[in-house]
Amino acid sequence: MRNASALSRFVAMMIATGVVLGGCGQASYSPAPDSGSSEVGSSDAGSLGAPLTGGGSGAAIGAGVPVAAGSVAKTRIGSTIDPATLPSGSTYRNPDNGRNEIIVKDTSNIAVLIGDSQSEPAYGWPRQGLAAAGYKVFFCGRGGTGFVASNGKTGNYIDALQRGDWKLPYGAPPLVVIEGGGNDAARGASDAQIVANAERLIASIQQRYPAARILMVGTLGRGAHYGGGRRSEVDALLGRVADRHGLPFVSAGDWLTRYNLTGSMADRVHLNRQGHAALGAVFGQRLQSMGFDYADPGMLAGLSHYAGRAAGAGLSH
Repeated sequence: MRNASALSRFVAMMIATGVVLGGCGQASYSPAPDSGSSEVGSSDAGSLGAPLTGGGSGAAIGAGVPVAAGSVAKTRIGSTIDPATLPSGSTYRNPDNGRNEIIVKDTSNIAVLIGDSQSEPAYGWPRQGLAAAGYKVFFCGRGGTGFVASNGKTGNYIDALQRGDWKLPYGAPPLVVIEGGGNDAARGASDAQIVANAERLIASIQQRYPAARILMVGTLGRGAHYGGGRRSEVDALLGRVADRHGLPFVSAGDWLTRYNLTGSMADRVHLNRQGHAALGAVFGQRLQSMGFDYADPGMLAGLSHYAGRAAGAGLSH
């Protein structure tokens, strides 16, 4: 298949350098629905995918590794509290929007990932791709959901956000990635329903994080010419929504066949871990080619300072 050899080399490189996420299957620490409390090991959404220590602070982390978040508080924290004084993982009632949000001490390279079962596991390909591009991932979502689909416990993306099924991080993360479409395709959501809810979610995210870049990701599938069916249609539909709003879009509607991964399926719709790793490499490459790879501002400032000194000394080329 095309790109197969390049993909294999890229996966091997990532594994060799430790860029692909380790610790697959680790417990998630996630906030419960709008109660202001949660339990370690919960699979509820709204977390960075690693447990907090008993003292309420996250473990040491490296670039691209999910970090701790969740609610260590048993009661809601009022708007009179200075959020800068709260430990990571605390729930804070944001007075600007009235929503409970999660304290993350450093959001400078946080990617907020809104998604379904493709993104939920710590080894999910969207998480691995974002990690490869240099981000720490704060996951919001749940398997079985989508722009329209809900799973009986968690609402669809926009309803879950509005009623507090999962919580966004407090602060100003630089990137929000919205992944989805598979459950909407499987459950017969109409184009009009998908578009309406996608636009509601986009508007809400843009209002909450006006400085963040928003990236939309389509529906993982086999491609229109290989039996992709409704998944291919929803993937294309989401691309049109993104284009209408001037948002970058990554189509995943033919990735299973494009990258010869139909034999790496755990079931009819989900990849096994090898498949997730392969598509994580693909997604990471795509992010970098689109200019979404994270560059530390401090490092860039240092390089700029060095370049300025070198030019002043007549060392530039």
